[in-house]
Amino acid sequence: MIGTKGYNMDVTRGEMVVGRGDPKVMALGADVPAADRRVRRRICMITHSHYESDNRVRRYAEALVKRGDQVDVIAVGSDSAARPVDAIAGVTVYRIQSRERNERSKWTHARRLIRFLVGAAVFLARHHRQHRYDLIHVHNVPDFLVFAAWYPKLTGAKIILDIHDIVPELYASKFGKDRFSPFVSLLKLVEKVSCWFADHVIVSNDLWKERLLSRSVPRRKCSVFVNHVDRAIFYRRPRTRNRDKFIILFPGVLQKHQGLDVAIRAFALIAAKVPNAEFHIYGSGDAKDGLIELTEKLGLVGRVRFLSGVPLNEIAPIIANADLGVVPKLANSFGNEAYSTKIMEFMSQGVPVIVSRTKIDSFYFNDNVVRFFESGNAEDLAAAMLDLINNEDLRNALAREAFKYVDQNDWDVKRDEFLNLIDSLLVEEAKRAQSPTKSDVAILH
Repeated sequence: MIGTKGYNMDVTRGEMVVGRGDPKVMALGADVPAADRRVRRRICMITHSHYESDNRVRRYAEALVKRGDQVDVIAVGSDSAARPVDAIAGVTVYRIQSRERNERSKWTHARRLIRFLVGAAVFLARHHRQHRYDLIHVHNVPDFLVFAAWYPKLTGAKIILDIHDIVPELYASKFGKDRFSPFVSLLKLVEKVSCWFADHVIVSNDLWKERLLSRSVPRRKCSVFVNHVDRAIFYRRPRTRNRDKFIILFPGVLQKHQGLDVAIRAFALIAAKVPNAEFHIYGSGDAKDGLIELTEKLGLVGRVRFLSGVPLNEIAPIIANADLGVVPKLANSFGNEAYSTKIMEFMSQGVPVIVSRTKIDSFYFNDNVVRFFESGNAEDLAAAMLDLINNEDLRNALAREAFKYVDQNDWDVKRDEFLNLIDSLLVEEAKRAQSPTKSDVAILH
């Protein structure tokens, strides 16, 4: 994992390892001959997300394309008018369904997911018959989306399940369910079966890895890849706006566990003291209507601005032109263990960031690189905002340390580990295919 000082830690042994990646992941590909690594692979990714704004999926896909692999992505579009097929940085994106983030019922959400599962399975089977894929990389949510790859798996393709969000806890938080409810128990069963079906499971942080190991997947087939910032997109940019306003920024999905209601209430407490400050919120989600209503109730219309979500390439310069970032996740919800890529995106652009003190963010960051506040406490967040607004030296100090942290922990550092994992899975399958089975030997004799 990423340690708070930029080191790597093996949490299973409690050891700090300076300057190395995860030894298990590196060992997977350590014996892969160079000739095998240069083989052009055909890989398909499946994601129930908008590819152009999903930085985790894009990092993987573009890293594979840059080394010479062919990558197709089955994804969703923002509306029915979205182009069904697109080419983005060498990746072919097929949008087979439109998606809106307005699910207020778990059944509405389930119907849409099942529709996407069926569509992806049919689409993938047809393409796999025409152009045989070597590997299918499936991204949750949901976990059961991995079964869209049933036909490629039958024909020998390797399957990776990439767990961005741990589903039972996510849905317990989203729909207000007890973690011991029958609904959550069913989701845990689905998670376990989905992990069994996959040849390898990737999970997005170390806390969730330990959770998965305890209930769904053996250690030998599980790796961690944190949502590292991609410097090809989030390279250091100069500020291009003037300083007539002080811009506080949040970009992302607008869901309850993000704690944006706390951030808006905190901004209301400082608005009169900092008349040139504005709070800009980019994104959409099922909490948006309630947040707009809260803004109106607090008399902040015009000071708190809601803007549409934008692709990664467009959000990077927007972040670079902000003065302060805020990540106000709730510690009493799913957000307590959900790693936020936004933190490192702010850090990569030299923008100081205020972060709620959740379990996950305390695990990865410290007070040298972010300004913590008590999760859910609007008064404490307001104090943190004023502290940084009024103290330019503190903002600059956080930015300097953040740059160092990003340099040690960006995607460039971790890319080879991911490529080694892909190679090890495929070379293992190739060797198995070339080696005679026991029955073959018997026939020969």
